[in-house]
Amino acid sequence: MAEDFSTAVEYGLRLSKRIYYGKDRSASAPKPQEMEKSESQESFLPTAPMVYAVIPEPSIVDNPDVPSYQPYVHGRCDPPALIPLHMLGIAMEVDCYLDTAFISVSGTWRVHCVMGSRRCDCRVAIPMGEQGSVLGVEVDVTGRSCNSRLITEEDTKDNGKPAKTEDGRFLRWRIYTLKVPKVEGGTNLSIKFSWSQKLLYQDGQFSLIIPFSFPTCVTPAGKKIPKKEKIRLNVNSGTGTEILCKATSHLLKELRHQVGKLGFLYEAEVQTWSRADFNFSYTVSSNNIFGGALMQSPSVHDFDQREMFCFYLFPGSNISGKVFRKEVVFIVDISRSMRGRPLENTKDAVLAALLNLNTQDSFNIIAFNGDTCLFSSTMVLATKEEVGNATQWINTNFNAEGGTNILNPLSQAIEMLTKTSGSMPLIFLITDGAVEDERHICNVVEGHLRNRSPICPRICTFGIGSYCNHYFLQMLAQIGRGYYDAAYDADSIAFHMQRLFTKASSVILANITIETLEHLDSLELFPFHIPDLSSGSPLIISGRYHGEFPDSLKASGSLADMSNFTIDLKIQKAKEIPLDRVFARRQINLLTVQAWLSESKQLEERIARMSMQTGFPSEYTCMILLVTDKGKQASESVMLQEKMVDSIGQKIILLGTLGIGFGDLTATSENLPSGVEEPKPPEGTDVIFKAATNCCAMVADRICCMCFIQACSKLNNQCAIAFTQLCSALTCFGCMDCCCELCVSCG
Repeated sequence: MAEDFSTAVEYGLRLSKRIYYGKDRSASAPKPQEMEKSESQESFLPTAPMVYAVIPEPSIVDNPDVPSYQPYVHGRCDPPALIPLHMLGIAMEVDCYLDTAFISVSGTWRVHCVMGSRRCDCRVAIPMGEQGSVLGVEVDVTGRSCNSRLITEEDTKDNGKPAKTEDGRFLRWRIYTLKVPKVEGGTNLSIKFSWSQKLLYQDGQFSLIIPFSFPTCVTPAGKKIPKKEKIRLNVNSGTGTEILCKATSHLLKELRHQVGKLGFLYEAEVQTWSRADFNFSYTVSSNNIFGGALMQSPSVHDFDQREMFCFYLFPGSNISGKVFRKEVVFIVDISRSMRGRPLENTKDAVLAALLNLNTQDSFNIIAFNGDTCLFSSTMVLATKEEVGNATQWINTNFNAEGGTNILNPLSQAIEMLTKTSGSMPLIFLITDGAVEDERHICNVVEGHLRNRSPICPRICTFGIGSYCNHYFLQMLAQIGRGYYDAAYDADSIAFHMQRLFTKASSVILANITIETLEHLDSLELFPFHIPDLSSGSPLIISGRYHGEFPDSLKASGSLADMSNFTIDLKIQKAKEIPLDRVFARRQINLLTVQAWLSESKQLEERIARMSMQTGFPSEYTCMILLVTDKGKQASESVMLQEKMVDSIGQKIILLGTLGIGFGDLTATSENLPSGVEEPKPPEGTDVIFKAATNCCAMVADRICCMCFIQACSKLNNQCAIAFTQLCSALTCFGCMDCCCELCVSCG
């Protein structure tokens, strides 16, 4: 899907060369060498909030203000071409709380590439950062407004079948797109995007990275058009301790500096739009482990009237040499669906993890498909010689073939780590498939780990692609007090897997408990098992309760030398932090995991209510686009499956669910590559449409239409007609040339 989008943008940029901007062409379409700098077409994917004109017919492409006389282009673009719209202004507001950022981007775009008498759909693209969640889109266009909302699955059903749509989709896991229908050429669109994402944490430093790099083709034509960028940033760490700004990509002016809080503003008139992602990092100063607790009462509109709280532990910066000794078992899926880049990148990540083990650590490797293959019958020390032997074994045995059976290798790994003492037993499960006995696996693993002491094996899970059941993998990680991560495309496997290995391998405090919480009524923790504290990430646990909260809290656990550690947690009122929204995504995910395991309809309904209340998407809600015609009444009513019109002139367009789903057993059993659909051969008409588009692009490359138009403006009518006939003939020759090449290639 990302490749199709890139190709459509490439076609659109070629078509945009037809547009005549008048005498001032200082900001016309980008040059061909600028557009085609990347063979992989990565440069055509959005790297900032963008809006594109959807062009099904090349003939509608023109300047709505300065119509030009151009040869008519026959044929259609299939799929439609995408022309990036000119951007007239951009502003961004960012609020950071604890480890979560809420981003709101407002901008104005102009349909500069479509005739004033014609209409086109506009596709909105929202690239997000780490663990991004779409929270809403608002569009204001002449005569209409569009607002997104979440509704339950029940509202989308017609005759018992869920409605289907393609208006909302993910190009890649962090790029969401949706369509605004029927916008006139020359119209300005004011759009507001909202999403949330997670702050990255490394070496005691929080980092925020927001896609904010705009291509040159969105710069409007004309030197006199003002271009203004504005960024407002607020940080509330929630810790009540001093925080320090470390680095920023844009020239921020400090507006506020208080204990635990920062405020900044960037505002400038620019010649070209931002060419760099917005990057901001800060530290929460402390040398040793420290923590605290935040409390907050629910709002009157909250359907859950239990009190809210969270507690956090930060690893501190003085942690060198204090991590646990490790005994690690890697369980790697080598089924046929892993063939190609997924398995190669997984192999590289496992080898990198082996090289990062200390010589006193021990390891083993289990490769599995329908059967299992062990590197060694026992755990071996991570010496240079054994790591070299493991490298050879991986290169020999990591061959993608067969099916998927997870329970047997998982049981073998747990059995290997039953007699560990004074070390951290770790299991890394890596898979791209779903299996039928997933709930049974969870129950069996929970039985294996029950009452294991002093430290039961930690299970860390990693999902690849969209066919595996990520909720099953999250449940395994919760049961095993480990961590979970995922990669939805092959290019990001190495980064995410290495991050998971680093986090799980740097535990500094294990078996954490919070004293006095057991006396509360109706206590609910997210997650229900408290994970270990790693030097690679702060530990944040949220919850709801009834009863009287204790005046003081103590957190205790085991250090790497197996000594006990206890720390007092200072309790504060969270006055300026919306705890319900900060923890909404993780609570919805964790409740969805429980709903999947228990198959509880009651939990599903609760998740849907929480989703609609907080604005965070879930597996049990869908997003709609509510289109309101200003000053117009309507009485027609049609089914919700396509669109619905009510008595106040509103149309509802179903965008679809934003969830990741519960895996695909059929795709796994057929060993389909992760998240990749089988390509369909184009039909005859599709070939003709694409040939016409290619011919249009070739003619645009070979003929300078703008020079021709300027020349025609100085000639009489008869000469203009003659030149027009000549250009049409050249266009036909281009089409004939393309058709000849097409016939030869088709045999």
